[in-house]
Amino acid sequence: MTLTISLQGKVALVTGGGRGIGLNITRCLAQAGADVVIASRKQAALDEAAAQMADLPGRVIPIACHVGREEELTALVERTTADVGPVDILVNNAATNIGQGPSLQTNTAMLDKMIDVNVKAAFRLVHAVVPSMIERGGGSVLNIVSISGLQPQAGGLLYSFTKAGLIMLTRNWAREFGPQRVRVNAIAPGLIKTGFSAYYWQDEERKAELVGDQPLTRLGLPEDVGPAAAFLSSDLASFITGQVLVIDGGALA
Repeated sequence: MTLTISLQGKVALVTGGGRGIGLNITRCLAQAGADVVIASRKQAALDEAAAQMADLPGRVIPIACHVGREEELTALVERTTADVGPVDILVNNAATNIGQGPSLQTNTAMLDKMIDVNVKAAFRLVHAVVPSMIERGGGSVLNIVSISGLQPQAGGLLYSFTKAGLIMLTRNWAREFGPQRVRVNAIAPGLIKTGFSAYYWQDEERKAELVGDQPLTRLGLPEDVGPAAAFLSSDLASFITGQVLVIDGGALA
């Protein structure tokens, strides 16, 4: 058995794949040979990301899609299947985080948007691609969650709630789809240096408070997450399902 991660001949779909953690996951999957469709709202940003990875073994194909809209998700899967091939690896990475602050200052409009993007998008994509995975003998679903789904995030009720929900979806899907050789896992990053989390690390005092007690006292990087995603998507992880891999510098420890 070789320890080289190979995704040659595989088709991956990564939501939010044009920046931050999603961009590095895309890079690692394409380095391993997968053809990767990246999806987010802005086509120009996706095109730029794809151009940066044009020299990788796997192709990177940008397709604009608002993951909070069911009809756009349907069109995304249909176009991916027609232009690239049926999806072997689904990475539900796109997320939003609104309503930061005291919980009583949040409202149902915020809740609805958070559920649409952070939970329903993954739910809808699983319904759209897993039946084909089952028909073809297997596949991999990877949900990018957060340590905020394992412990409450201060001032982040809605984010913690939606990520905890995605963790439970991961475990239930793993139990149901395992007999059909479709594996479902999650990665729970801690504080990673991306534009999405800039509020937490741009202020030095706030950053020091968050990472100072970690066993690994540095800010995480997208490059700390991508290789793990490639591993969990590969045959090297063929006996791993229903798991939440925490990548947080030891913060939860």
